[in-house]
Amino acid sequence: MKTKQGDFIELEYIARTKGDNKIFDLTNEQVAKENNIYQKDKNYSNVFVCLGHNDVIPGLDKQLINKDLGKHVVEVKAEEAFGKKLPELIKLVPTNIFMKQNIKPFPGLHVNLDDIYGVIRSVSGGRTIVDFNHPLASKDLVYEIDIKRILEKLDEKVKAVLSLVKKDIKFSLGGDKLTIDLDLKKEQQNSLSEEIKKRLPELKEIEFHKTTTPE
Repeated sequence: MKTKQGDFIELEYIARTKGDNKIFDLTNEQVAKENNIYQKDKNYSNVFVCLGHNDVIPGLDKQLINKDLGKHVVEVKAEEAFGKKLPELIKLVPTNIFMKQNIKPFPGLHVNLDDIYGVIRSVSGGRTIVDFNHPLASKDLVYEIDIKRILEKLDEKVKAVLSLVKKDIKFSLGGDKLTIDLDLKKEQQNSLSEEIKKRLPELKEIEFHKTTTPE
């Protein structure tokens, strides 16, 4: 059985940067420990992906379609991953901006300026060069993937979609109606409802409980 667009799959993977073979993401806790990259606050578990909806980076999403269940190795070019590095995102920042925040800048330090994350590349006198490109920009990637199964049950598919918002959201199904136990503002309800119906068109009515925002 091959996967197709719109399928929900359970996926295990190890993601590496091509060339240096460095792992930057994975779902397997044991492999993380073996490679000394284990993080105790990270959730190591298989992920659920609805194919064709960019639940993962575009290049991987495309390559998960028309695949047999089981293990594969796929390469994703930078253009279909985190994009090419843009020179305009490398900024010259006065060093005193960091000093005012009690930060002593040095090359390699990850910083957050106005909710934009960057990495300091160099510090010279009163000038600091910060790279605001994604850390994986311009890098080709290699994914070792294991497609465990294609989800068939509607409740499993609903749970997979809702897990993109929050883990373990309670819900109930009755015919073509989905009731979600989640406190969201009206515009958030509408947005989530649209996303669910795109992936699960068999659901015609979606209702939210515990909503405190007035209609």
